[in-house]
Amino acid sequence: VQLQAFGGGLVQAGGSLRLSCAASGGTSNNRFMAWFRQAPGKERDFVAAIRVIGSNTYYAESVKGRFTISRDSAKNTVFLQMNSLKPEDTAAYYCAASRSAILSSIRTVRAYHSWGQGTEVTVSS
Repeated sequence: VQLQAFGGGLVQAGGSLRLSCAASGGTSNNRFMAWFRQAPGKERDFVAAIRVIGSNTYYAESVKGRFTISRDSAKNTVFLQMNSLKPEDTAAYYCAASRSAILSSIRTVRAYHSWGQGTEVTVSS
C-alpha cells in the first residue's frame, strides 16, 4: 500500500490543522491506520490509530481530547484533526498502515508495514 500524507503547516499555539493520508494499492489487508510523529532528534512516537473495520480509535495520552482520527472508507483516506495545538506538537507527522490485528501492538512502530512520507507541523508560541 502506498500512503501520501499532506496538510501540515505553520500554526500559532491554540490553532488547528487537519492532516490527510491517502492510501492506494492493496488497502484491503489493512487492519489499522495510524499517525505517528517525530520531532528533531527524538524517536517516532504514536499519536493515534483507527481500526479499519469498526472504526475504533486509540490515542496517545498527550493528544487525547485535542486530536481526532477518522477515516473516509470510500476515499481510502485517514484524517487527523488537531485542535488546541501546542508548541510541543511540532514534529513531522507520518501516517502508517498495519496488517496486524494485535491491539496491543498498534502503538509500536514495528507493527506498521507501510509509511507515508511525512508532513511537517510547526506550532509557534
